[in-house]
Amino acid sequence: MKNNRRSIRKDKRAFTGLEAAIVLTAFVVVAAVFSYVVLNAGFFTTQKAKEVVHTGVESATSSLELAGEVIGIDSNGDSMMEAVKIYLQLTAGEHPVDLNNTVLTYMDEDREEQLTPTYTSIPTGTGEWGYLGTGDNALLEYQESAGLIVSLPAALSTEKTFTIEVKPTKGATLEITRRTPGGIEAYMILVEIEGSERKNERK
Repeated sequence: MKNNRRSIRKDKRAFTGLEAAIVLTAFVVVAAVFSYVVLNAGFFTTQKAKEVVHTGVESATSSLELAGEVIGIDSNGDSMMEAVKIYLQLTAGEHPVDLNNTVLTYMDEDREEQLTPTYTSIPTGTGEWGYLGTGDNALLEYQESAGLIVSLPAALSTEKTFTIEVKPTKGATLEITRRTPGGIEAYMILVEIEGSERKNERK
């Protein structure tokens, strides 16, 4: 009887099995934690990639487009074009644009100049621009159009090419390039130069 008890006490196979189970459980827990970390890192990377793609699309696509003709204006009757009227609207799916934070730049063969906003409908000096027709505020929203009156930095005679760039706070620049006709009138529809309507992101 005593010999049997001694053999049972010396038999450590049960303890070895318990240790193996503990080690196996530890491996399983470590593998589960590692898998969670890897999956979480993968989801984070995927989300960042989506954000980068979304930002790139927003930067490459203009949120504004022309909503009508570009009108040249001879306000003095001196056969020189002093102002331009353009109508803008949002492109499909774009968020509202605050015209107060929009930047307009004028360019021709002799000059490049950032125009000064007047925050009113009618500019009073050269090199200024104002807006009208956006409802009760300066926020251009869905199904609205905004008329912009641009007073040119210098009056243009016949057969002169110029570009007006409209840069909203988000999205690419809308470039509007036109050429004055062979005869200047009080109001003129300025014909689009082929390939001139480019929506680029200026650096």
